[in-house]
Amino acid sequence: MIQALREHPALRLVALMTPGAFWLAVFFLIPLGIMGVISFMSRDAQGFPAPPYTLSNYQNIIRDIRFAPSLSLEGGLSIRLFEGLYLDLFWRSIWISLVSTLITLVIAFPVALFMAQLPRRYRNLALFAVMIPFWTNFLVRTYALQFMLRGNGPINTLLRSLNLEPIELLFTPTAVLIGLVYGNLPFMILPLYTSLEKFDWTMIEAAHDLGANTWSAFTRVMLPLVSPGLVAGSILTFVPSIGSYITVDLMGGGRTNLIGYSIAQQFSASVNWPFGSALSLVMMIIVTIAAVIYFRSSRGGSRAVI
Repeated sequence: MIQALREHPALRLVALMTPGAFWLAVFFLIPLGIMGVISFMSRDAQGFPAPPYTLSNYQNIIRDIRFAPSLSLEGGLSIRLFEGLYLDLFWRSIWISLVSTLITLVIAFPVALFMAQLPRRYRNLALFAVMIPFWTNFLVRTYALQFMLRGNGPINTLLRSLNLEPIELLFTPTAVLIGLVYGNLPFMILPLYTSLEKFDWTMIEAAHDLGANTWSAFTRVMLPLVSPGLVAGSILTFVPSIGSYITVDLMGGGRTNLIGYSIAQQFSASVNWPFGSALSLVMMIIVTIAAVIYFRSSRGGSRAVI
């Protein structure tokens, strides 16, 4: 068997890909197919999927979007052409996910840059420090952060000891943002560190020798070359954020409703599995389209800069 694998590269490739393909098929493709079938089913008296098959679940989502142009001056100029409950949920989820991804990037880039410039013997220790949060269950870490932000938590206790007004953080959109950044920060640091570790720092020196200032060298030389790590980290941060449920539930307390939380409610409190499945598939399509556009624009931007 081993001799056959050595003599036939195609057979060796199949043998290497089979375990991963089997895992993806069993735990991703098959559940996704089941959810797709459920999304076209009706709802029985208890709310569970049942025949006949229908398009009404998707029609309800589309029907919820209404053309209602409006102009608002409260808190700044805003123009809206469409409105709808689920449209607002999708937009709010995308917006908060984008903001959390940007904040995570701003925090992670200096950390990854510092790690990449450390002497080689200290880099493993830095990686170990970044990986430590993965040793603790995400739910436990979220409860710990919830304790930090609550009214009688350490942060407000410190503010009271300094004779300052306590801050209401928990169960607010700000708490959701903090939770998303806290939970996804390692996923941004690790890809950025991988790209920055391979970066040739003599190219920055060459850019300075050619008359470029620090900002130009950073934007025209470093960013295009580390863009694979930046894109990978952004995707790994944005996708979990837009579908997050635990963080929104615990940190938002139900007051900040995002699409992931709404989908979970369809499967639990509302007991409407077909509609929840349809919402899930629509969200996956939107995220996939956004990811494809982001990947293509990033590649095009990198080629233009280089």
